[in-house]
Amino acid sequence: MSSQPLPPVPPPQWVVALNSPMPRPTKAAASIPDPPGFTSSRQGGKNRSQQQSAASSAPAKPVETDTLKLKKAWEIALAPSKQIPMNGIMMYMSGNSLQIFSIMMVFMLFKGPIQGLISTNTVFAKFDTEGTRSKLLGVKAIYVVMQLLLLALGVWKVNAMGLLPTTRSDWLAWESERQPLERAYFALG
Repeated sequence: MSSQPLPPVPPPQWVVALNSPMPRPTKAAASIPDPPGFTSSRQGGKNRSQQQSAASSAPAKPVETDTLKLKKAWEIALAPSKQIPMNGIMMYMSGNSLQIFSIMMVFMLFKGPIQGLISTNTVFAKFDTEGTRSKLLGVKAIYVVMQLLLLALGVWKVNAMGLLPTTRSDWLAWESERQPLERAYFALG
C-alpha cells in the first residue's frame, strides 16, 4: 500500500463567486431605465464627473461658512425649548408627594440646565469666528433664557411639592415668630 497524496478539494462555489469580479452587465441589463432622480455615470459621462470635481475643489466662502455655523448655533440654542413641554408634562404627572421617583425627576430637571449654563461658552466655542462673534452673543442669550426656563420649571415643581420655604411652617423651627414693630390701638368713642 502506497500512500498517495489526495487531490486538492476544490473550494465551494460561493467562495469562487466571492473572489471573482462581477460580470459585466449585458445589453438587457443596460436597457433597464434608471429610477427617477438618478443619473448613472454611463449617461452623465465626463460632464458629471467634471462637475463633481469642480464642486468639491472649490473652497467654501467664509460668508457661507459663517452662515452655516450660525444656523447650527441657533439649532443648539433652541434645543432646550423642545424639552420644556416634555419636562412640564413629566413633572405634572409625577405628582406632588415626596417619593424617590419625583425627587429624582426634580434632580434631573435641575441638573441639565445647570450643566448647560456652566458650559455655555464651550458649547458655542466651535462656532466662534471673527464673522460670527457679534451674532453669537444673541444666540448665547437665547440659550441661557431657555436654560433658565427649564430651571423655572424645576422651581415650580419644588414649590408644588412644598419644599420651598415661602411661608412660615413648623418644619422651619429656626425661624422665630415675627413681632410687629408698632401696635395699633383703636380708640372707641
